[in-house]
This record gives sequence, C-alpha cells and structure tokens, in this order.
Amino acid sequence: MADLLPPRSAADLFGDPIDSHPLWFKKTSFLQEDFDSEAYISDLRTFVPFDTLRSELQSHLSSLKHELVDLINRDYNDFVNLSTKLVDVEGAIVRMRAPLTELKEKISQFRESVESSLAALQNGLRQRSEASAAREVLELLLDTFHVVSKVEKLIKELPSVPADWSNGQINSLVKDPTSNGTSSQHSETGTNLRETQSILLERIASEMNRLKFYMAHAQNLPFIENMEKRIQSASLLLDASLGHCFVEGLEHRDGNVIYNCLRAYAAIDNTKSAEEIFRTTIVAPLIQKVIPHGSSGLIGGDELEDDYQQIINYIEKNCKFLLEISFTENSGLHVFSFLANSILKEVLSAIQKGKPGAFSPGRPTEFLKNYKSSLDFLDHLEGYYPSRSTVAKFRSESVYGEFMKQWNTGVYFSLRFQEIAGALDSTLMLTSLTPVDNSNSDKGISGDLTLKQSVALLESLRSCWREDILLLSCSDKFLRLSLQLLSRYANWLSSGLAARKSGNTASNPGSESALSAVPDDLVYVIHDINYLVTEITGSYLERVLQLLASCSSEVLDLVKQSILQGGKSLKDLVPVIMNAVIEALVEKSVEDLRQLKGITATYRMTNKPLPVRHSPYVSGVLRPLKGFLDGERAAKYLTSEARGDLLRTAAFEITTRYYELASDLVSVARKTESSLQRIRQGAQRRAGASSDVSDNNVSDTDKICMQLFLDIQEYGRNLSALGVEAAEIPAYKSLWQCVAPPDRQNAVTF
Repeated sequence: MADLLPPRSAADLFGDPIDSHPLWFKKTSFLQEDFDSEAYISDLRTFVPFDTLRSELQSHLSSLKHELVDLINRDYNDFVNLSTKLVDVEGAIVRMRAPLTELKEKISQFRESVESSLAALQNGLRQRSEASAAREVLELLLDTFHVVSKVEKLIKELPSVPADWSNGQINSLVKDPTSNGTSSQHSETGTNLRETQSILLERIASEMNRLKFYMAHAQNLPFIENMEKRIQSASLLLDASLGHCFVEGLEHRDGNVIYNCLRAYAAIDNTKSAEEIFRTTIVAPLIQKVIPHGSSGLIGGDELEDDYQQIINYIEKNCKFLLEISFTENSGLHVFSFLANSILKEVLSAIQKGKPGAFSPGRPTEFLKNYKSSLDFLDHLEGYYPSRSTVAKFRSESVYGEFMKQWNTGVYFSLRFQEIAGALDSTLMLTSLTPVDNSNSDKGISGDLTLKQSVALLESLRSCWREDILLLSCSDKFLRLSLQLLSRYANWLSSGLAARKSGNTASNPGSESALSAVPDDLVYVIHDINYLVTEITGSYLERVLQLLASCSSEVLDLVKQSILQGGKSLKDLVPVIMNAVIEALVEKSVEDLRQLKGITATYRMTNKPLPVRHSPYVSGVLRPLKGFLDGERAAKYLTSEARGDLLRTAAFEITTRYYELASDLVSVARKTESSLQRIRQGAQRRAGASSDVSDNNVSDTDKICMQLFLDIQEYGRNLSALGVEAAEIPAYKSLWQCVAPPDRQNAVTF
C-alpha cells in the first residue's frame, strides 16, 4: 500500500511545499486570455509590497523552468527522435504548394465573375424598383386627378337635382356606393328628394375620403400642390352642401337622410361639424327655453333640478331619434358623441351664462342639490349608451371633464368642515359642563345624552353622513372628519382631566369646565361616553357602512376598524374619569379627617379622663361618598357594578389617607410623650426625688390612641353600613394595629 503513494520530501512533511504561494498569488491568472501584466501589478500593489511581489514572481518563474526541465527529461527520447523523423520536409512542402496555388487562382477568377454578375443583377433590380415606384406615383397622381374630377362633377350635379325633381322628371341615375359604381334606377314614385341628395353626398364623401388617402401618400409633389385649390374648393362645397342637407334632415326628422349624412360625415372624418350643427340647430333652442341667458337671480334662483328634468324631457322628445340612429349597430356611426359634444356642451354653456351661481360652493346646501342633480343628469345621459365601453368613452370626453371641474367639491368640504367642526369646538370651549334642557323638543336628536358637549359631538358625527351634507366623492374626507371629531372630544376630556389634576388651565384652553366640575357632573360625562360608544359602534357604524356599500370589502374593513378605534379611545377615558370622581370624593373626606389634629390639643396636658365615645368628625368622613352614591345622578346614570367599584376604591383610598394621618398623629404624640417624660425625670433627679416611682396614671398618648380607637370603630361601622367590610382593607388593619389596645390588636371587631 505504501508503494502506491508518491515519495514525499522532508519539506513536504515538516514545512511548506516548495511551490507554495500566498493566498493573493493566483497562478491561474497568467493563463487567462485577457491577462494584462500592468493591470495585474497595479491591482496587487495596493496591499502587496513590490519586493514581496518580485520575489514571488521570481519563485514562480523558477518553478516553471523546473517543470520545463522535468518535461524535457521525461520525454527526452521523443525530442531526440524528432529530428530524425523530419526527413525531406521541404520537398513535400514544394510538391503541395503547386496545386494549392492553381486552386487559389481558379477561385479568384470565379469570385470576380460572380461579383460582376451580382452587380449587374443589383443594378437591374434597382432600375426595376425605381420604375415601379415611378409607375406607382404616376398611377397615384392619375387616380388623384380622376377622383378630383369625379368629385367636382358630382358636386356640380347637386344643384341640378332639385330642378330635375321639381319637374317630376326622374332621369338621373344615382350610383349606389355599395355596388362598385353600378347604377340603379329609382322607379318608386315620390322618392324623397332629400334622401337622394343625401345618398349623393355620401358618395361624394366616400370619394373625398379616397382623395385624402391619395394626398397622404403623395405629399410634397408639384402636381398635388397645383391641385390643392381645386381640392379645397371641393371640400368647402361638400361641407356646405352636407351641412344644408343635414339641417333639413334634422328639421324634417328624416331618418334616412340623417343616416346618410352621418355616414358622409364619418367618411370624411368631420364628426365635429355634425355635432356642432346638431347643437346649434336642435339643442341650443331647446336649452335656451329652459335656461335663458342672464336668468340668474330670477324666479327659482340657481337651482338646476327642475331645469334638468325639462332638459331630459326635451331630449326624450326631440333628440332621441338622432341618438338611436347614431347608436345603430354595425353602422360605423359610433364615432359621433352627440350626448357629450352637443347636449352636455350646450347645457354647460347655458348654465355658465344663465346660472353661474349654481356652480358656487359658497351656498353649500344649494351647491349640493345642484351637484347631485347634475350627477343624476349625467347618469340619465349614460343610460342612452348601449355598452360600458361607450360610457367610458363618454366620460373621457373633454367636455365631460370640463363639466365636472365646475363643481369645486374641495371648497364645499372646507365649508362643511368649518361648519361641523366649528359647532363642536365652540361648544367645547364653554367654561362649564352644560346639562341638556330636558324640556327641549330635540330629545330625538340628543337621545339619552345629558351634556350639550356630548350632544354637539353626536350631532356633528351624524352631520358628516347626512344626505343633505355628504358627498360620496368626498367620503374619505368626511370619514377623516368624523375621526377628527372623536379625537377632538377625547382630547378635550383628557386635557380637562389633566388640568383638573394639576389645577392649572393656562396650558389647556377650554378645560375650565373640567376644573369647575363636581363629581355629579362627571357622572354625566361617564354616562355620555358609554352612550356615545354604544351609538358609534352600533347604529352609527351601520349607517356609514351602508352608505359606503359600493366600496370593496377591504375598504369597508378599514372604515370599520377606524370607527371602532375611535369608539375605543372614548371608552378608555371612563376609568380615568372614574378616578377623577374618586379623587374628588376622597379630598372632600380628607377635609373632615384633618380634624384629627384637634385630638392632640384635647388630651395633651389637660388631665381629661379616657374617652368613651367617638369624635364628632367621624360621622362626616364618609358623608360625601354616601351622599354621592345616594344622589339622583349616580343612581340613575351609573350601573350597580360601577357604583360598587367606585365605593370600594374610594373606601380603600379614604382609609389609606386615614391611616396616614392617624399614624403620623400617634407617632408625633409618642415622641412628644417621650420627650416630656425625659424632662420630667430630669427635674425629679435635680429635686432629689426618687425617679423609680412608677406613674400609674394613663398617659396622654394612651388617651389619644383610645380616642382614635373609638373613632376607627365608628368608621368601620359606617363602612359596614355602606356595604364595605373594613377588615378586608389592608390600611384599616394597619390603622387598627396602630391605635388598638394591646389586648384587642389581634381581632378587628366593633
């Protein structure tokens, strides 16, 4: 097994191999086709010194020479025999050169022959192409000349048609445009002259269309430039004759004539003229009857609802026949837009001249009515279109966009914003919480709300989605306004509570109402918040989602979440307001507890006997809390659960404050007693009296503690009367252990 392994040197076993190189030195780089020595050195010089690089290159060069020598030694016999095998090489080369030279000459001659033939062929093809192009131009010019002559001839026949038909002689033959020029004689007696003329005009229009095609392909040619005057003259005569025939067809409601004229207008791509003729001939007189120029300020003001209804009736009576013709299937008349460029354009012009105030958002109520009436009018016009694609084309017309730009909905929303938000803000700036007058007849609007501020919020929220205020195109803005109203009300409450806690209203304008509010007023706030949350997350949310039912489910989910979040922001204020009520009640109770200081003055160095009954202040400690819970507002507007939570929390807070005051009082009394005792003992020692005589008299501190013990017993009974177990309050237990006699500290009984 060891024989299969190549021998290894000592350097390989105990050190680096001879041909080992650093990691940055890549031997494969020299084998690349695009190897550049200068670029290679410039890349390495940034992190490799020149001396190191030179030594590595020299080492690599020596290794390459060593490999070359090894290869030569390995194949030495082949190198030696190579010279012996190369015998008469030069002779072989001479013998091969002669046929190769001959073949090269033949190929060169053949190549020259092919190139000359190819050049001749290309020259012939170029001449043929030039001749073909010239022939096409000549044919195009001839066709153009024939079409111009034909159009002029047909136009000249137009004036002669009435004279021929007035004599009753139907001798002229009218070629049918769908029969490739073959003539058909109209043998029916009484054929309509206008129809015949319209058919001839349609034929002329088709020829003019051909003429436009020829002119587009023969631009800048002198022949065409010389014929431009004749072509323009023919085009003007065609437009005049076609317009006259179209007007007569409209006046007589001749469907065939109108159809032929419209096809003629479509053929020459002049739809605007047909739309303008229809507007000035039929639409304008009708609209003028409804909205005369300069009629603004007259009877009816700038309202458009009745005007739109009259216009709709006129359209149904006088314009529908043309609309039905233009919407004929597979007629090619879909290029016309009479509803936009004739009817809507004339209506817009009439409103701008006759009732410009209708577009003014300065009167929001009238603006909204006119805007909604305009949308209904547009919906009625869209009802004439046979497909969605035609409706989309109608909405893309420039006159449609111009009509919609007249309605400045952004200014309208700004005015409504000021109106709605201003009403709420002015109410929130009142200096006090103002109850709602129950005798007011607006009970249905305010519901069970008790404060004017809350009523103003609910009315503002509902106003955002009232039919006489809401614009569906601005529904996102009204939704944002609704959330802003909720946020404004919540911030008003939060800032008021913060000012109430700090006692400073300078930094929070409008918070005076919270600072002056009594606990009974805050009950109104708690009730109103609960009512508002129920209303907002219930019927109000359903109303909003119903109005936005046309939106996608994703949008409706976002709307629902945003409104629910607004209701939650109000709901989160209830515990904060409840704490404010508790703090107010506790502060009132602490005012009576401060009478504890009088106990020290009563028993300090007065030689009064031990107390046997509680102090008068005890009966007043829980009076604010009891009066609040027994009050009409708390009983009516707070749930039993809320009253129970408030009672327990307030009792805990009052007891804690009671314990703090009593423990401080006892601590001071004991320190004072100890100081007096030391002074008394010092005086006795100086007088020579014995200081070991025990004093069996009751100390002042014991009297104070007994009085406090009697007081907390009565306080505990008062708590029990309210439904709170005093023994379950940790602060009461601490207070009991602080003042109770040693034999009664283990059990809380009273």
